[in-house]
Amino acid sequence: MSLLFSPISLRGLTVSNRLVVTPMCQYSASGGLATDYHLVHLGRFALGGFGTVIVEATAVTPEGRITYADLGLWSDDQTAPLARIVDVLHAQGAAAGIQLAHAGRKAASPVPWREGFDETEEEKPLVGFEDWRPVSPSAVSHAPESPDYKVPHALTAPELSALRDAFVAAARRAETAGFDLVEVHSAHGYLLHQFLSPVANKREDEWGGSLENRMRFPLSVAKAVREAWPAHKPMFVRISAQDGIPGGWTLEDSVAYARALKEIGADLIDCSSGGFAGGQFALGPSYQVPLAHGVREGAVLPTMAVGLVTNAGEAEAVVAEGSADLVALGRAALDDPNWPLHARHELATREDAYADWPLPSGYAVRNMDRALHRRGFAKAG
Repeated sequence: MSLLFSPISLRGLTVSNRLVVTPMCQYSASGGLATDYHLVHLGRFALGGFGTVIVEATAVTPEGRITYADLGLWSDDQTAPLARIVDVLHAQGAAAGIQLAHAGRKAASPVPWREGFDETEEEKPLVGFEDWRPVSPSAVSHAPESPDYKVPHALTAPELSALRDAFVAAARRAETAGFDLVEVHSAHGYLLHQFLSPVANKREDEWGGSLENRMRFPLSVAKAVREAWPAHKPMFVRISAQDGIPGGWTLEDSVAYARALKEIGADLIDCSSGGFAGGQFALGPSYQVPLAHGVREGAVLPTMAVGLVTNAGEAEAVVAEGSADLVALGRAALDDPNWPLHARHELATREDAYADWPLPSGYAVRNMDRALHRRGFAKAG
């Protein structure tokens, strides 16, 4: 039996397989509201057989958005559109997750496929354009040489308390919407990662300096979310396991952080990397899997691996070799929303291979394969 297609339980949640759609920003919201685009975009992954689908980075405050077109969960008005998505995912047998996020100094940046801030005055109200000054641990720009990033305001202690409360309020709205899990985003050079890494955190108070101090605010946010989130539902935490910058955050730091997260009740560490300007990485197939393995072994805590895992054999090996407990796909899922269904054909028997297809389409695909003598019906020799 394929381990990739075996169930796993975290607290009171059992998911049907180990394949997860990782949060992927679509920059297609206005005023933080999910639209029919998000419903169809995410629903197709549940139809495609993913056991878990996690909604993109969802800002806990308006100023926490990466761009003006990000999703948000700072208002009760944003709950109902997300609940529609949850209902669709559940109807197709997938668990529904949401990533709670704050972009910090990387906020108020351009929509990535545009040429910087090239919106015309006529276009701005149509796309919901907004602009604001971002916030961060320190008043240092993400990329000082780039006009796309502003010098942020350095957060005060009262502002930190308010931000923590915003994460909690968003978690409670996520519960109202029916999500099965939340993921606290402390990766990719965004706010919580900015506190963790000496690359961005230049503070000299109790929130900066030593590793213990730099972890203090992110841990306080995760702890507050865990306490607000129902005890029977899991909480993930996404980390950049290393910065790829000399003097930056390291895998050893990540193990220490994961151990502290475990103590406050985190259930799984989602292991990515990078996020700061100047990070250097050797890209290649499954290039971040060793990070998930290192955190899993060092913290004795379940992990999720992500990063150019593109074929069934690679994904199966992640689980079979004990590198991680879940495998997350991003761009590979965009390229093929039916990735799990196709992988099942490679890893399962002929009869089992069609079990996960939706009933209205699975029988037709099976008949097509039989007629063409392909996949499970391929002729020997």
